[in-house]
Amino acid sequence: MFALRVARKSVRSYTFLVIFGCTLIAFTLAPISITESIGTPLNTNFSAYLPLSYQAHWHAPISLIPSTQKPLPRPIPRPAHTFRPDGLLEVNPDGRHPILDLIARAEQEWDAKLAHVSQTLPEAVHEYRRRYARAPPPGFDKWWAYVKKHNVQLPDEYDQIHLDLAPFWGIDPVPLEAIQRDWEAHVHSYTLAKSSPLGPLHVGNETLPEDEAARDRLLIGANQLIDLLVEVEDDLPTFRAVFSPHDNPNVFITHDMRRRAVEAGERGEYIDPLNEDPAPFTSGWIHACPLDSVARNPLRSPSTTQKPKTFIYDHLQAMDPCAHPSHLSQHGQFLAHGTGPSANPFPVPQFSYCSSPLHADIRVPVPLSWVDDVEGERDEEGAWEKKEDERLLWRGLNTGIHHASDRPWRDSQRDRLVEIAQRTDGSVEVLVMDDHGDGEGMKVEEMKKARMNPAMLDIAFAGSPSQCEPETCRELEEGFEWRRRMSVRDAGRYKYVLDVDGNGWSSRFKRLITTNSLVFKSTVYPEWFTDRLSPWVHYIPIQIDYSDLYDALLFFRGDPSGRGAHADLGAKIARSGREWSRAFWRKEDMTAYLFRLFLEYARVMSEDRDSLNFEL
Repeated sequence: MFALRVARKSVRSYTFLVIFGCTLIAFTLAPISITESIGTPLNTNFSAYLPLSYQAHWHAPISLIPSTQKPLPRPIPRPAHTFRPDGLLEVNPDGRHPILDLIARAEQEWDAKLAHVSQTLPEAVHEYRRRYARAPPPGFDKWWAYVKKHNVQLPDEYDQIHLDLAPFWGIDPVPLEAIQRDWEAHVHSYTLAKSSPLGPLHVGNETLPEDEAARDRLLIGANQLIDLLVEVEDDLPTFRAVFSPHDNPNVFITHDMRRRAVEAGERGEYIDPLNEDPAPFTSGWIHACPLDSVARNPLRSPSTTQKPKTFIYDHLQAMDPCAHPSHLSQHGQFLAHGTGPSANPFPVPQFSYCSSPLHADIRVPVPLSWVDDVEGERDEEGAWEKKEDERLLWRGLNTGIHHASDRPWRDSQRDRLVEIAQRTDGSVEVLVMDDHGDGEGMKVEEMKKARMNPAMLDIAFAGSPSQCEPETCRELEEGFEWRRRMSVRDAGRYKYVLDVDGNGWSSRFKRLITTNSLVFKSTVYPEWFTDRLSPWVHYIPIQIDYSDLYDALLFFRGDPSGRGAHADLGAKIARSGREWSRAFWRKEDMTAYLFRLFLEYARVMSEDRDSLNFEL
């Protein structure tokens, strides 16, 4: 009897345990909703109270519990855009908005560049050898000490120096020195010289106008370069460097000459351009392009074919007229010389304030118009959120080409820009966000310029016509709306600003990118810092024909009513641009570039160049 009672108790105990266990599992796998007296549902999940071993090993019942919720459909991946070899992204109409992809790609590449930098002198030497297949020049350790002392960023990114000096490695230094010496007599030039190891850097020669005011004006750049190098003057080797004091480049050689010189240098051999048979007389821009380039082999497509929408992803490649021959008919740098100048018979070591992809000038950082900071931008007053005007701003003179009846000035960069902005007849097809689906798609809409331009653009020539013949000056004055010059503080009210070339490179870019405004930039001049900043991270690149200008502005600003705006992304890029300017474009950064440039230049000009190496 006693055994029967025990058995009955055991059965009741086991029954209770089974019921309790099932209840606990039910609570665990199917969260219940408890409604309090206030009527608010509380989702409660008791899985936190289960032993970890239970959670780790118990899987099957999850799939057995029926669900009343329909599973969310997985988003269908959008097709990719095409990244073309000419530096342009070609838009796939079914893809997501291309600027989202451009920003994501650029941020990833910039972060990777920042993450892979040399931290020590041995690492810098190793990276130098990897990139250029030779040892660094003497004095590299002193240059590295300057870089570390002044916290110069991206100490490996000096490929532009290598590209500019590459042809001279294929020319014997004896005739190369003769070429340099003869070029000192070139009209309108000055020569920076370090005549002895302990001597000062000075203007060793000049062929400038006799007018004292003009001469002093043309020597401003020379004096600023000397000032930049004061701290490292004693560590510079001896050299003589001829400079052009003007805005634009003028050394032009054929692609064949450059190729022969570069390839000879890579083999450790020389060409002798002074003594070999002269090359056939050549003139024209396309002779600076490879034989297999688009400029030499123009694509023939039916005139009725609609061009696809494109955006820049590689700004350096997108500047190249060899890949984009339309630049030759859309920019004063090329239009002013017609089909192109006559080629120099050999490379000439001339330094210039800027150079285009078709020129062979050695570019330098120029302190002209350099600013450390901008009035009204360094405090809350200049913050993006405080800027009131959401139109795209540009003011400037009608520079870029001489305006005369026999010049195609209407096709130059600045004149076309003002024409686009101030002519409000007609409409334009623009890329806008598509609100359907995931919100990242796009569609093409036709918008009237009469609605868009006044609401979105504040673009005009400033002051009065210049660089023009009297009759053409009157035509300019009557044909365009001219507005007053604008102060830096007044310009600071605009969230969006545009930077375009003038007679040469734009010296205002430093000021613009130091503001908290979003900078749109259109140029054909790669600069010393081109490898050291990133489009879509620090600024917005715009094509020379402005075909992407409306589309890019609409993405950030939205349409005239603000629909489709991505102001948060615009503010982020604007801030990144200002931070880059304050950290990567200081005077110390320009000094580091010049220091390394003259170390390299002095070696390639020396008869002992092959033995002038820095070794650890």
